[in-house]
Amino acid sequence: MRSKEKNWRLLFGGAASVCFLAAGFSLCLGNISIMPVELFRILCGGGEGISRSILLYARLPRTIAALSAGAALATSGAVLQNVLSNKLASPGIIGVNAGAGLGVTVCCALGVLSGYGVSLGAFAGSLVTVCAIFLFSFRTNASKTTVILGGVALNSILNAICESITVLDTDVAMLSIDFRVGGFSSVSYTRLIPAVILILFAFAVLFTLCNELDVVTLGDETAQGVGLPVGKYRLLFLALAALLAGAAVSFAGLLGFIGLIVPHFVRRLAGNESGKLLPLCAVSGAGFLTLCDLISRLVFAPYELPVGILMSVIGGPIFLLLLIRYKGGRRND
Repeated sequence: MRSKEKNWRLLFGGAASVCFLAAGFSLCLGNISIMPVELFRILCGGGEGISRSILLYARLPRTIAALSAGAALATSGAVLQNVLSNKLASPGIIGVNAGAGLGVTVCCALGVLSGYGVSLGAFAGSLVTVCAIFLFSFRTNASKTTVILGGVALNSILNAICESITVLDTDVAMLSIDFRVGGFSSVSYTRLIPAVILILFAFAVLFTLCNELDVVTLGDETAQGVGLPVGKYRLLFLALAALLAGAAVSFAGLLGFIGLIVPHFVRRLAGNESGKLLPLCAVSGAGFLTLCDLISRLVFAPYELPVGILMSVIGGPIFLLLLIRYKGGRRND
C-alpha cells in the first residue's frame, strides 16, 4: 500500500510539474517573448508597455482557459467512463460536447454572449445529452460499442441542429466559427470567469464523493448492498460530468478526445481508484491541453493552428486503436 501511495505521489508530482512548466512556457512564448523575470514582475503588478498588455489580456486568459478546459474535460471523461462502465466514453465522442455546443449556439442566437447564461446553457445541453445516453444504454441493455455508436449518432444530430441554426442566422455563424473548431484565440475574461467558477464548484463536490463513485462503479447490486442510493448518485455524477464538460465547452469550443486520451493513460498508470484517478486526470489534462495549445501557437508562427485541429489529429487514431483493443467491451483490462 505504501509503495502504491508513493508511486501515485510521484506521478502526481510529475504531472503537476509538467503542468506548471507548460503554463509558464505558454505565458512566456509567442511572437513577442517575455522573460521569466519580466513575467514575475508583471504578475506582481509591475511592468508596463506592450508586454504587460499581451500578458494580461491575451496570454493569461488563454493559459487559464487551457488549464481549466483540460482539467474539466479529462475529469468529465473519467467520471463518464466509470458511471457508464465504458472506457471508450468521453464528452466529445458520445455527444456531450455537442449538446453543450447546441446550448451555446442557442444562447448566441438569443443574444446571450457571455456570463453565466452561456455556461448554464452549455451545462443544460450537455446534461440532456448525457442523460439521453444513459437512458439509451440502460433501457436497451446495449453493448459498450453500441453505446458509443449511439453517442456518435446523437453527436451528428446535435451538430446538424447547430449547423441549421447558423445557416438561418448569419450573425450566429460568424460568432461560432472558432467555437466549432475549438480553441482559445478569442477567449475573454467575461466568458471565462463564470465558467471557471462552475468548474471549481464541480471539482469541490466531485472530489468529496470519490468513495461513492467507486461504489457506483462496482454495479447496482453492490451499491445497494452497502445502502447507497445508486440511482440518485449516478444522476449526480452524470450532472457533475455534464457541468464540467459544458462549462469547458462554453469558452473552449468543441474540443475533442481530451476526455478519452487522458483518462485512458492515467488509468493505466494510477489504477481505477477515483480518489487517485480524478485528481491525476485533472492535473494531467490541464498540462496536456496547455502544451498542445502552445504547440499549435508556435509550430506555424506567426500563423496559428487552432488547438482543436491538433487534438483531432492526435485523438482520432488513438480512439480507433482503443476501439479495436476493447472490441465492444469484451476486454476488461
